[in-house]
Amino acid sequence: MALKRMDNVGIVVDDLAGTIDFFRELGLELEGRSTIEGEWAGRVTGLGDQRVEIAMMRTPDGHGRLELTRFLTPPAVSDHRNAPVNALGYLRVMFAVDDIDETLERLSNRGAQLVGEVVQYKDAYRLCYIRGPEGLLIGLAQELG
Repeated sequence: MALKRMDNVGIVVDDLAGTIDFFRELGLELEGRSTIEGEWAGRVTGLGDQRVEIAMMRTPDGHGRLELTRFLTPPAVSDHRNAPVNALGYLRVMFAVDDIDETLERLSNRGAQLVGEVVQYKDAYRLCYIRGPEGLLIGLAQELG
């Protein structure tokens, strides 16, 4: 049996509406939004009786998805958003963009801050990290040529 695909990457946030707006500005589409609750959901996560709001964001090509989750019950228990880029565990999501400078300009209007600087890797890419809503680490890559 073969792996079919990566379905989505999950990100836990406090401000679901603001995070949806940020990723819409980046170019993702809101695929759906819902409240998930009940004993079955807690069995999947191991958290018992849980209640969460989720929003599924889809990349324009339809292949990539982000699941944004806001926990109502139980509350979020730890915060990794300010971890440096060499921290262990899941780190960031990277998006390919057409124009990194234009993307940075648009996202700065939504509070994004450049982590280091925009750098060029050979003649292949321009790359950078930004801190988005709630300090989420996001990578941007512009393919050259």
